[in-house]
Amino acid sequence: MSDQQNQNRNIIIFDTTLRDGEQSPGCSMNIAEKLEIARSLQAMKVDVIEAGFAIASPGDFDAVQAIASEITESTVCSLARSMEKDIVAAADAIKPARKGRIHVFCATSAVHRQFKLKRAKEEIIKMSVEAVKLAKSFTQDVEFSPEDASRTEPDFLAEVVAAVIEAGATTVNIPDTVGYAMPAQFGDLIRYLKANVANIDQ
Repeated sequence: MSDQQNQNRNIIIFDTTLRDGEQSPGCSMNIAEKLEIARSLQAMKVDVIEAGFAIASPGDFDAVQAIASEITESTVCSLARSMEKDIVAAADAIKPARKGRIHVFCATSAVHRQFKLKRAKEEIIKMSVEAVKLAKSFTQDVEFSPEDASRTEPDFLAEVVAAVIEAGATTVNIPDTVGYAMPAQFGDLIRYLKANVANIDQ
């Protein structure tokens, strides 16, 4: 890697303690506790705080909104499925944020397409693109995750990633949702995407 390429690399810390972390048994938090953690994350200069899943419950919505109202340095993010009601709820919750992000996701693996969503590949791409475009109408900072990416066919995954980038996603997360991939295998997947998604550097 050249010196110029090294200089252009920007490592962004994304913390999901308040959303994914809270799913761990015994880790449920009230709003005051979530605010305390959010303040600590901001003090540690964490770039993005995933504050919750706004549509999940009134409590989750209120927590995201409270964090968005107080945190001024870190980006405050809400998770949303690729559904209009989720994205609208996320947008409403992060509205007070100085820097807000909506993180939309859509399952892409064959097992999820067949049994969870019951959708064809073309429909998955359409859902993902429409979700990103809707989120983009509320905020310029939109993250997309292809759920169960590590079990998704690499060529189809590359197609989805290219489509959501074209639709306006500013960050793409590649999750190993069920802990399926070995480290070397996951590294190979990232290398494959970098080589096969033409617009990956947009």
